[in-house]
Amino acid sequence: MKFPRFRMLAPGLMLALAVALAGAAFAQQAPATPPLPPRPTLIDAPVPPPPSFDAKSWVLMDYATGRILASKDPEKRVVPASITKIMTDYVVSAEIAAGKVGLNDKVYISKHAWQAGGAGTDGSTSFLKVNSQVPLKDLLYGMIIQSGNDAAIALAEHVAGSESAFADLMNAYAKQLGMTGTHYSNASGYPVPDHYTTARDVAVLSRALIHNFPADYAISKIKEFTWDGITQHNRNTLLWRDPSVDGIKTGHTKEAGYCLAASAKRGNQRLIAVVMGATTERGRADDAQALLNYGFRFYETHDVYPAGKALSTPRLWKGEADALPIGLASPAVVTIPRGQYKQLKPVMDIPDPLIAPFSKGQKIGTLRITLHGKTVLEQPLVALADAPEGGFFARLWDTILLWFHHGKDDKASS
Repeated sequence: MKFPRFRMLAPGLMLALAVALAGAAFAQQAPATPPLPPRPTLIDAPVPPPPSFDAKSWVLMDYATGRILASKDPEKRVVPASITKIMTDYVVSAEIAAGKVGLNDKVYISKHAWQAGGAGTDGSTSFLKVNSQVPLKDLLYGMIIQSGNDAAIALAEHVAGSESAFADLMNAYAKQLGMTGTHYSNASGYPVPDHYTTARDVAVLSRALIHNFPADYAISKIKEFTWDGITQHNRNTLLWRDPSVDGIKTGHTKEAGYCLAASAKRGNQRLIAVVMGATTERGRADDAQALLNYGFRFYETHDVYPAGKALSTPRLWKGEADALPIGLASPAVVTIPRGQYKQLKPVMDIPDPLIAPFSKGQKIGTLRITLHGKTVLEQPLVALADAPEGGFFARLWDTILLWFHHGKDDKASS
């Protein structure tokens, strides 16, 4: 009996065939890989509420716009304690800028400054010696970093002749800044009945200090200061916790509780947190830190339009030129919930027709920026150049053209 003849396959080919058959069998038995879930769509949710604290009042303010992002009883009248020294610092800085006093002035330490704010009191002190003379710059450092009551009183007496006269200056500057809920009776924050402020006013004042006197404000980020061999640390513990924090001032008395005005800058955004009447020293720092973190997490600042750039060049009638460049005298800056920039809608309200003359800087119209139908910025539009009247024939010709211009508009609206 003859058997059919089979050709012998090469060993390598046989192995490949076996592997292929095994792979096919495995593919039939192995379960299919489950599909990946779809990518999540980001939810455009509203900004969540700010954290809650047991402090008497607090405010979170955006520095660029002055907008209050979150608050609790911002207008509540509270005792400021050494937060008062922010205004003392502001007044002294303003007087320096005006040339009335100087950083190198020798300041006399009176018996009143020594008794009311010196080592014999319960308050903070720079340990100044009675009847000595101290450079004004060192007193500023002692007041801002060490919170020296004696330094604050000595500065007040040097600037205004007496602490009571200096308090009058403080109240005048408060009125100028729009601090409607504040009244000062002394330079140190010593508790007296007619000495009070609000969290909002402290934020307003802090913003003005940072903006108007940045070199002086920079002192508040220094962590320690030594005077007459005694080194004292800055009481703002956030300076050690958060490198973005660079000021501002602490305060504490039994009646006031623990207070803190803090400011931080991250990227191009600066925020100001004011906590008044916390129950513990650590609590005021924790509360201010939580407010700053909340603000930076959920809000962002944008420079929308620069100052001095033409945003529109509408037709100018009866002028030497045919068009008038219109823009902003100061930059347009908005602080909005994070991720909402593309939803901003700018509108320029410009009267029509524009008839010369106009002077540079004269208000022409209004820039209004809205977010979801709510106005987040309203700013004047101004002429960016002088626009004098044209000659007689130019004005006559434009008068004729205006007649046709209005007639065309009337037909379009009928």
